[in-house]
Amino acid sequence: MHNEERRTAGRLYDPGDPEILAKQAKALDDIYEYNQTRPVQEELRQSLLRKIFAEVGDGCHVEPPLRANWGANTHLGDSVYVNFNLTLVDDTDIYIGSHTMIAPNVVIDAATHPISPELRKRGLQYNLPVRIGENVWIGAGAIILPGVAIGDNAVIGAGSVVTHDIPANVVAVGSPCRVLREIGEEDRQYDRHGMKIDVPEEQEE
Repeated sequence: MHNEERRTAGRLYDPGDPEILAKQAKALDDIYEYNQTRPVQEELRQSLLRKIFAEVGDGCHVEPPLRANWGANTHLGDSVYVNFNLTLVDDTDIYIGSHTMIAPNVVIDAATHPISPELRKRGLQYNLPVRIGENVWIGAGAIILPGVAIGDNAVIGAGSVVTHDIPANVVAVGSPCRVLREIGEEDRQYDRHGMKIDVPEEQEE
C-alpha cells in the first residue's frame, strides 16, 4: 500500500512523501490566494472556496484568514458560517454539516501522531476523520481532535477541547469537553441571561 493510500485509510504513513507534498503544494497555493482577497470580492471568494474544498454547499461564508493542511479533504454543507482564523488539519476528511456556525480561532484536527517516540522520530502520522453534524455551534477557540463526531444541534463552549464524541442536542463545555446539559424547551424561550427571546418579525414562523 502506497503512502497516499495509507493516508486516506487511517494507516501510519510518511507525510513527507514527494507525491503527497506536490499535491499539497497546489492546495496551499489556492488557500494563500483566498486569504489575499478583499471583502468586496465575494464572487471570487466563492469561486476559490469551490477550488479549495472537496464540497461547498449553497450559502457558505468563510472569513479569511483560513488555514488548512489541504482544504481538499474538507466538506461543507449548506449555509455554513466560519469566522476568522479557522485552522483545518485536514489530512483526511472533515465533514461540517449544514447551518453550522464556527466562531473565531477554532481548530479542527483530523491528523495525529503515534505515542511511540521511535515512530514519531521517523516522521510518521495517521489520520482519523472528523464529523460535525448539522446546525452545530462551535465556540471561539475550541479544539476538535481526530476521530471525533459531534451530533446535530450541539453547542460546544468556547475554549473546549473535544477529545471524544458529543451527542446531538446538548451543550458541552470544558477541557476535556463534557456534556453540561441537554438543550430543552427553556432554551427556546429564554436566552442565557434569562431574558425572554424576542425574534425579529421577519424571522417569526
